[in-house]
Amino acid sequence: MAHALDELIAEGVSGRHVLVRSDLNVPLKGTTVTDDGRVKASLPVLKKLADAGARVIVTAHLGRPKGKVDPQYSIAPAAARLAELADFNVVVATDVVGEDAQAKAAALKDGEVLVVENVRYDARETSKDDTERGAFADELVALTGENGAYVDDAFGAVHRKHASVYDVAKRLPSYLGDLVKKEVDVLAKTLNNPERPFVVVMGGSKVSDKLAVIDNLIGKADTLLIGGGMGYTFAAAQGYKVGKSILEEDQIENVQRYLKEAPEKGTEIIIASDIVWSDDFSNDANTEIRPIEDLEGGKLGAEAEGLDIGPKTREIFAEKIKGAKTVFWNGPVGVFEIPAFSEGTKSVAQALVSSEAFSIIGGGDSASAVRNLGFDDAQFGHISTGGGASLEYIEGKTLPGLDALGA
Repeated sequence: MAHALDELIAEGVSGRHVLVRSDLNVPLKGTTVTDDGRVKASLPVLKKLADAGARVIVTAHLGRPKGKVDPQYSIAPAAARLAELADFNVVVATDVVGEDAQAKAAALKDGEVLVVENVRYDARETSKDDTERGAFADELVALTGENGAYVDDAFGAVHRKHASVYDVAKRLPSYLGDLVKKEVDVLAKTLNNPERPFVVVMGGSKVSDKLAVIDNLIGKADTLLIGGGMGYTFAAAQGYKVGKSILEEDQIENVQRYLKEAPEKGTEIIIASDIVWSDDFSNDANTEIRPIEDLEGGKLGAEAEGLDIGPKTREIFAEKIKGAKTVFWNGPVGVFEIPAFSEGTKSVAQALVSSEAFSIIGGGDSASAVRNLGFDDAQFGHISTGGGASLEYIEGKTLPGLDALGA
């Protein structure tokens, strides 16, 4: 049975070092944080601990530096944004478990927060060797001194068997951060006991990334709305031509199985009926809206590429969302980064905002899309901080970070 953060607070943390695994894996442009959603999401637990007098040590990763010190993946910009938003003192170390981290951890005062460098600068963090990971975990634990504790508040990393997520939790009294607890509570209810109708919007580029998710949702969701790059494999599986669109031919057989099994198990699958076809992957491209069954009848011909769902599909998706009580959305339904192909994704977000359904945005690109398209987090029921973690949870997988906490 996992222990909640409030239990640790009740035990007393004043003067104690508490190691917190946070999620500061934010997108950067140079040294500027372009989406601080995860930084903001990490603040409440850090504030709760700081207010209780804990000496907090934050571990987090950013990107994939592959076990080497690489300045472009420094945690410093994310830590700087944290310091701007926080009403407690934030100290930043220039290394992970080296001399600077050790000195600054030892010098922490009650209510202060230390952010150490990117844990993935150390190759042992992600090692598949238990001994190597364990040695790194021991060095992280050593930063906490005699009476340390561990709090996992990084839902975006709980699907990883990494030293700062899994092995540290085995070495210190460990607690579930409020952010992780909320994620688990919301996703468990969505998967096991959703208010119906339960509608799932699936997008993103590849079917292969979401095979197990679709498998687990057939029979549980009332409706699956399929868009984005993965939609063209669904279209091809129904015999439609998709030009130069993303297509995973090796998944057509799986998709045909889904299309057969879903209605038998009470799940309706809806794919795009019209597409924004394009002759180039750019905002200045020539585009044409045509039905999925009539690509070749258009001016762009058989070589066109589908980059967004069309207006009729947007209406159909919006109507299904309007009638839902619960909606889970993972993956944009078009190339939202390019304005010419952002309308489909924007229309899904707007439909969620306008509906009375409890909406769950499944992290990753979906969360980034709604923010970049001008929507506010508060307009949705729940925005997950973990794209991959939320998908694996919905798949029904055991997540190592949760398993280590007894959750």
